[in-house]
Amino acid sequence: MFIRKTLGAAIAMAAILTSGCASIVGDSKYPVSVTSAPAGASFEIADKDGKIIHSGNAPSTVTLKSGHGYFSGETYTLRFKKDGYIDKVVTLDSSLSGWYWGNLIIGGPLGMLIVDPLTGAMYKLPDGVSADMGSPIAQPSPSKDLPVVMIDSLSPEAKAKLVPVE
Repeated sequence: MFIRKTLGAAIAMAAILTSGCASIVGDSKYPVSVTSAPAGASFEIADKDGKIIHSGNAPSTVTLKSGHGYFSGETYTLRFKKDGYIDKVVTLDSSLSGWYWGNLIIGGPLGMLIVDPLTGAMYKLPDGVSADMGSPIAQPSPSKDLPVVMIDSLSPEAKAKLVPVE
């Protein structure tokens, strides 16, 4: 009976010591809502290394990792594109999770210095990111007064009248 209690206590203590508070209560991956105004813009998400990790159309929800490595939060760059609008770039940055400080009570130094920093659980991401594409850009209208032709379609007389523009 004593061995069972001791073994149970040892397993519980090992679980506590090998876990970080943010790893237990928080997470290392977060769903992030991606929207644009107007809706329907295409987007690409690049991580800190510049690697494209996701592409899609807004509105959308993507799951992103909050950590980039040991004691390093992730920063994402989102590039939005929509026909008739100027491209927009938005940065999404992780921040320190409040649950990380729970290691002072529960996870201890092991959770604070090893587990949560390695898993990325010490960081969190915002719930959403949005890009305001602004006003549509003016599209040039084709001129009816100035015909555009290929030089090969001109007669030799018309080619002789061409003047180089400097």
